Amino acid sequence: MRKRDFLEWPFFTPAHRELAERVDSWARQRFAGASAGDVHESAAHPEDRDSVDAGCRERVRDLGRAGWTRYSVPSDPEAPVAQFDIRALALIRETLAWHDGLADFAFAMQGLGSGAISLAGSNEIKHRYLPRVAAGEAIAAFALSEPDAGSDVAAIKCSARRERQNGNDTYVLDGQKTWISNGGIADFYCVFARTSPAEHRPDGSVTARGISAFVVDAQTPGFSVAKRIDVIAPHPLATISFAGCRIPAAQRLGPEGEGFKLAMRTLDIFRTSVAAAALGFAQRALDEALKHSLVRPMFGKTLADLQLTQAALADMATEIDAARLQTYRAAWLRDQGETVTQGATGSGRMSATMAVAMAKMAATESAQRAIDRAVQIFGGRGVVHGATVERLYRDIRALRIYEGATEVQKLIIARELLNSARRT
Repeated sequence: MRKRDFLEWPFFTPAHRELAERVDSWARQRFAGASAGDVHESAAHPEDRDSVDAGCRERVRDLGRAGWTRYSVPSDPEAPVAQFDIRALALIRETLAWHDGLADFAFAMQGLGSGAISLAGSNEIKHRYLPRVAAGEAIAAFALSEPDAGSDVAAIKCSARRERQNGNDTYVLDGQKTWISNGGIADFYCVFARTSPAEHRPDGSVTARGISAFVVDAQTPGFSVAKRIDVIAPHPLATISFAGCRIPAAQRLGPEGEGFKLAMRTLDIFRTSVAAAALGFAQRALDEALKHSLVRPMFGKTLADLQLTQAALADMATEIDAARLQTYRAAWLRDQGETVTQGATGSGRMSATMAVAMAKMAATESAQRAIDRAVQIFGGRGVVHGATVERLYRDIRALRIYEGATEVQKLIIARELLNSARRT
């Protein structure tokens, strides 16, 4: 595997460096096999739906037993403000993604799926769910998107009306959520639904007011998995439905009507780790391309001797390094606080939100280009189903969409830039 020289960057503490090495050592044994001498050949993804479901459950359990999923929840769940180690999350995801895309997915969803509980759950709810998430004993899911509300979160229609039943306060959920990662295998879902009618602006768009968040157990009457969704990277996804799904009012996360802010806070925390996963995929592609180019005969030489190959490798390495700098800068900013002075550009103060958006966009887009170049270097072998670079090609594509598509990141960056300019 690559030399991890970047761990010497000042973004990291000795504890982060030690963590990265431990995760890498565990992943090499877990996914390459104890007798594998060539770490470039890891276990292939399961492909059929049942195998994917079973593989994801197995990885959650393994990650829990190894202690990695404890980084998915705050170190002190009862603290007034939930504290995540964003650099640790990013390092774990980059390492897992290099070895096994499904392991990265399983780890990521434990954090994203339970993040709203960590940020806004009552102490009772935190104690009920978070220890099981950290131990890999319960699978979490984040249920925000709907058939007609993806990037436009404010447009969600799934409703939650408050009722009293037998003297108890309850909410009754009706509607659908779709593109839900871990849909069909999750033990619980953090669901965002309307508790008051949508308000429209003069231009016809919908405001984000009136959305609330809830925890819904998968066994709750009125909850069902409407449809399983198969995508190019083998991940468990589904459309889920609520039909008169009644839950106690105590299952609400945070104040009523504050769900949109909670969803955005959750995404803002875990979005940096998406960039880190993209780095892991991209670095694996570069490592595979380097190895292949050195041994592949071509015109009496090797592929590595050709200048066009060298140019492609140089582009890959440069873009990966630049994206890695942006990613771990964003993670460091998130761990330090919300803003840091950006005196070099004279543009005032850079928010962590802006740095995260830049990192997510740069890392996922450059990873797509790097993996595409790797496939090109492999030629016909690169498009054989199950080949490492072919698997990476399918793994990376969704990262440019989920947790905020590239186009959404551009809007966030522009908004932050304009807000900064208006204040100066």
